[in-house]
Amino acid sequence: MDYSTTNLRAIKKMRLERHWSQEQLAEMSGLSVRTIQRIENGENAGLESLKSLASVFETNITDSNKKEEIEHIRKQEEYVQNVKGFYGFLALAIFSLGVFFIIALFDSDSEGWFLFFYMLIFYALALGVAYLKIFDFFGEDWKRKLIDKKFKKK
Repeated sequence: MDYSTTNLRAIKKMRLERHWSQEQLAEMSGLSVRTIQRIENGENAGLESLKSLASVFETNITDSNKKEEIEHIRKQEEYVQNVKGFYGFLALAIFSLGVFFIIALFDSDSEGWFLFFYMLIFYALALGVAYLKIFDFFGEDWKRKLIDKKFKKK
């Protein structure tokens, strides 16, 4: 059984061939009915969900090109976690800069402003590096565009 997005819908066919309801499949696999519904509609499934379904349908998830699909799913989940982490870090930066700005406003000497600008520079650099890494600014698409631009036939 291939776990590509289009063939995730094949789970419904296999379930119906066995005359199982979604509730029965959910109970046998340990998944929720909602998860079964999403998978049958072709939405991405997590690795653990795929393993559970493979066990119920008595198939091996590591057959043929399933490893590529599993790796693709893992990368998607990792990307989502990285983006969530970036936005969490951005929220932390905004909050702490706000605190340092308020401290600087009420500070009688210039130490508060020094601390504020020091933190502003730190967060700007850290967020910039995180942005470039997480959103793959210099990734494969960028490399391909650069090569195409340089060696474009005239």
